Amino acid sequence: MSRYPDAPGHRNVDTSIAAANALAPKLGRLQRLAHTAIKAAKERGLTADELAANLGMDRYSIQPRTSELRRKGLIRDSGQRRRNSSGKAAIVWVAANDGETIAKSAA
Repeated sequence: MSRYPDAPGHRNVDTSIAAANALAPKLGRLQRLAHTAIKAAKERGLTADELAANLGMDRYSIQPRTSELRRKGLIRDSGQRRRNSSGKAAIVWVAANDGETIAKSAA
């Protein structure tokens, strides 16, 4: 059986397990959509709210994908913060290799 981040995580609560199982068939597609959008944003990156708006999806469906992609090493925290829809500072995600490209071009 696949484990997080290759399969949805849950908190060993029946409703959480059911939600994770329902999401499992879509997980790869959602990760690909999120990763593609973050890569397309280049060094500007995207917050979880911006990512959800960009994809026309609910934030609660797409935000967990950022944790999975980070854990897989495909995206990273840019160090930037922008306000999200609730007014709180949010991580700006960038593709992991974009940061390396930006650093090399600045050198």
